[in-house]
Amino acid sequence: MYKTIQLKRGKEESLKRFHPWVFSGAIQRADEGINEGDIVRVLTADGEFIAVGHYQQGSIMVRVLSFRDVTIDAAFWRSRLASALAMRRAIGLADRSDNNTYRLVHGEGDNLPGLIIDVYGQTAVMQAHSVGMHLSRQQIAAQLMTVMNTPHPDSSIDPISPIHHIYYKSEGTLSFVEPQNGFLVGGSDDNTAIENGLKFHVDWLKGQKTGFFVDQRENRALLECFAKGRKVLNMFCYTGGFSVYAMRGGAELVHSVDSSAKAIELTRRNVQMNFPEDHRHEAFCEDAFKFMEGIPSLTSHLSPLTSYDLMILDPPAFAKHRGALHNALKGYTRLNQKAFEKIASGGILFTFSCSQVVTKDHFRNAVFTAAALAGRKVRILHQLHQPADHPINIYHPEGEYLKGLVVYVE
Repeated sequence: MYKTIQLKRGKEESLKRFHPWVFSGAIQRADEGINEGDIVRVLTADGEFIAVGHYQQGSIMVRVLSFRDVTIDAAFWRSRLASALAMRRAIGLADRSDNNTYRLVHGEGDNLPGLIIDVYGQTAVMQAHSVGMHLSRQQIAAQLMTVMNTPHPDSSIDPISPIHHIYYKSEGTLSFVEPQNGFLVGGSDDNTAIENGLKFHVDWLKGQKTGFFVDQRENRALLECFAKGRKVLNMFCYTGGFSVYAMRGGAELVHSVDSSAKAIELTRRNVQMNFPEDHRHEAFCEDAFKFMEGIPSLTSHLSPLTSYDLMILDPPAFAKHRGALHNALKGYTRLNQKAFEKIASGGILFTFSCSQVVTKDHFRNAVFTAAALAGRKVRILHQLHQPADHPINIYHPEGEYLKGLVVYVE
């Protein structure tokens, strides 16, 4: 029997609305001997069951796994993973020969708070954001192998890319434990994944997140539609995803910029793998603001009368918590103002924020302010967001983290 925590009177209301977090201030008492990562039953002030989940010290003390009084065992993990896979099949992402890269589990969006699983071909990369998921990693991995290698419900369809390897990558995501990255199942040096027919090296050993930014897949595909004949600047390029799509879209030239030498090397490898000996691309290891200050003099391929007419701004999160929101919005305004000052007339800007605490309205206002300060006429063409394999639990609006705008600049 799981140990219990009891809520203060009235603090069960958010759980009645199926919000999956219990905050520390809502707890009246807890059984003795509860450890980090333990599964606990949550009771109302009247002693009635309301949820079961992982316990952890901090602001969010319980991440809810179920609002039913169930046992969290192998069958539970198998059921949740099967549900996640069924959704990816329903939206046409799994079992595709031209795309073996997608997010299988997106935390609260798949009713598995604290767990991320990305699929890259025959390798799944698992990341824990809670101690409970870390402690459950072996059991989850075993059930993941079962689910991913079970024949398709339609007997005429075989999985395009069954999973043979599971890599665990949680160093840096947990503050209370020190997990060791490594393979839980199998082991492979083949780190090439296919996204919409393009090939990418995925650095799940030392790269950011699980090694690749899967969440920009649909936005990269949109950029490809705008790239023909344009001079493209991809800021904060990381693995060069937007750059590779721009090249396939027929860009006249593509410049990729990142302050990380490792990211620049990975970008060059990805461009070379898809477009060998294509001289349209050049990569620069440079600070974003310093590079933009130098446009066009720093970019020798451009004449003083010419500038980029397609730009991508996809910076890392400027705000990790609410206390950093004000400075983050100033940062987004400054960055976008610089882009508006430099982009050619008739240019198109793709601009993003992946900061969870920055709302769509916050970000749009920052871009509006930047346009006004730069004195440019700007029209919104698209409002962007995270793709369908990064679903948002309707009871957990905090899961909507990626937002973007595509704007036309006169």
